[in-house]
Amino acid sequence: GERLHEWMFATRFWYEMGGGRGGSGGADNAFASMHGPGIGAEIMGAGKFGPPGWQDDADYKGAWGANPPFHTPVFVLTHRPRPSIEMEGGTTFHFLDATPKEALEQARKAANGQDVRLGGGPSVIRDFLAEGLVDRMHVVQVPLVLGRGVRLWDGLESLEETYDIEAVSTPSGVTHLTFTAKSR
Repeated sequence: GERLHEWMFATRFWYEMGGGRGGSGGADNAFASMHGPGIGAEIMGAGKFGPPGWQDDADYKGAWGANPPFHTPVFVLTHRPRPSIEMEGGTTFHFLDATPKEALEQARKAANGQDVRLGGGPSVIRDFLAEGLVDRMHVVQVPLVLGRGVRLWDGLESLEETYDIEAVSTPSGVTHLTFTAKSR
């Protein structure tokens, strides 16, 4: 996973988020800087919250330590809901067995007028795209072949008919793709 995120680890945004100084500016930094402002809640899949089997560990609280980087309510989609977990820094994990539309309704209420970030994984993103629930999406294309896993684009042909797509390639070797929903 680290090679997928090297472009972000080199940015000024990343250095400052960790309390440091330095890092690169430019387009990678501009895209990374959009990660947090205006976000009032996040939705993620069970696979992003933890590795296979985390549901069997009642004490498991996610992969981010005591102070996760979200600082908002986070709705984890799982077929095995459990009680919510309050963490330091304003993050509360809520575990839902819900449709994408139901999860989005709950997240919007919790976001208090701010945006809801769809954090992934690919199955969750595909489900939300298939239901037309994504207004704007930023995907970073990294030139790596992983060899296995869930493919994001399968079954989502013709996205260009419902989304305006912009691409920005950067010196780090990645391409930032921004999908913005056309008028519906």
